[in-house]
Amino acid sequence: MVEKLLRSHASVRKYKDYTLTKEEVSALVETAQSAASSHFVQAYSVIWVTDTAKKEELGRLSQNPKQFETAGAALLLCADFHRLQVAGRLHDTEIKIDTIENALVGAVDVALFAQNLVIAAESKGFGICFIGGVRNAPAEISQLVDLPEGVFPLFAITLGVPDQQNEVKPRLPVAAILHENGYDSAKYESLLKEYDQTMEEYYASRGSNQKVANWTEQMAEYLEKPRRLHMAEFLASKGFHLK
Repeated sequence: MVEKLLRSHASVRKYKDYTLTKEEVSALVETAQSAASSHFVQAYSVIWVTDTAKKEELGRLSQNPKQFETAGAALLLCADFHRLQVAGRLHDTEIKIDTIENALVGAVDVALFAQNLVIAAESKGFGICFIGGVRNAPAEISQLVDLPEGVFPLFAITLGVPDQQNEVKPRLPVAAILHENGYDSAKYESLLKEYDQTMEEYYASRGSNQKVANWTEQMAEYLEKPRRLHMAEFLASKGFHLK
């Protein structure tokens, strides 16, 4: 049952007219909190954006306005060391946050928390979509929701009752992901060519937004140039100088 649910994940971008209640959102967050956390720091916070104007602005700033238009809930997920700084002050201790390690801990904690939240939501019949576009305007979004130093947004999640369900995208073959006893790059050329064919067939036959494309071509185009170089300066402005 759990495996079937996990294998059925597909992003949902259009939702029915249903707004999640406070009880439903709180229950999802509480379930998500059971995720593992490095040294139990729990370095995450969620901003539930219910104000219509702020929700629309979050969509505009993330360059994904349509993702938020019909969402039953819009959540902004943030790495949070501000709360840990407050904890330190309770013991007259200054918490140093400006290291690469802390930034990584925060990012991993948020990701683990988010995946728990998504699985919990999908088990209840909700659909979700991750919005990484939040990192297109992290400073402006931080100001929009009053994020203090030590807190930075990583992505948003929209969720609601699906009105339009996309087909599940074929993932890379297990052999491309799983290595035994050492990293084996020699297998990639043949595996990726096979996967390209699989993806070409998927894109050509799916129910909507059909196109001629494959995976390696898209990755080459997507990663050819550095992206979101403003993030280093933004993280420094939040106290993460990445020492």
